[in-house]
Amino acid sequence: MCKGLAALPATCLKSAKDMKHRLGFLLQKSESYEQGSSSHSKKEKTSSSQRVSQEEVKKWADSLENLIHHDSGLAAFRAFLKSEYSEENIEFWVSCEDYKKTKSPAKLSTKARKIYDEFISVQATREVNLDSCTRDKTSCNIQEPTLTCFDEAQRKIFILMEKDSYRRFLKSPFYLDLISPAGMSCSTESHKRTKAQSLDCNSNLVSQCA
Repeated sequence: MCKGLAALPATCLKSAKDMKHRLGFLLQKSESYEQGSSSHSKKEKTSSSQRVSQEEVKKWADSLENLIHHDSGLAAFRAFLKSEYSEENIEFWVSCEDYKKTKSPAKLSTKARKIYDEFISVQATREVNLDSCTRDKTSCNIQEPTLTCFDEAQRKIFILMEKDSYRRFLKSPFYLDLISPAGMSCSTESHKRTKAQSLDCNSNLVSQCA
């Protein structure tokens, strides 16, 4: 076999090598395309799975509880509060939720102190708006922390958000853009422009006839 190849003219060997190179390149390109298509499909699948239905978004307007117990709703509300520089309330609420899931009693004291220092103490870096009675009660609770030691403070902050920032959120673009898809908005605006143009034309015809 090797002897036969050696007997072939140099031009034939060169053509064979060129063909082999081209085939290899085409195979690599094909594999690369398939991988890219597969990756693109996965991204689309992931994106579609993360989309929130209009029915779900409408439920967020029923109560603050519905909103912040949904991952996408919580993310939207967080973004809104950050735009108002008042995200400490929702961050405190989330921290309390996480605290109540603590399984190791040995970790309660450390986590309780961290939440207190960050959100409740007089020198807290992100102090939430609590009355002195609730603040003092929470301070006593963390001396011997339990899973419920922040419940009263968390409830007060929830009510505060419900009466104030939640209502503003429902009137903000952070919510309205989700409840009113872009396509629907464009369609409505287009209809308004068409109607306005029609009225203008009718007015021109009336003035010409007169």
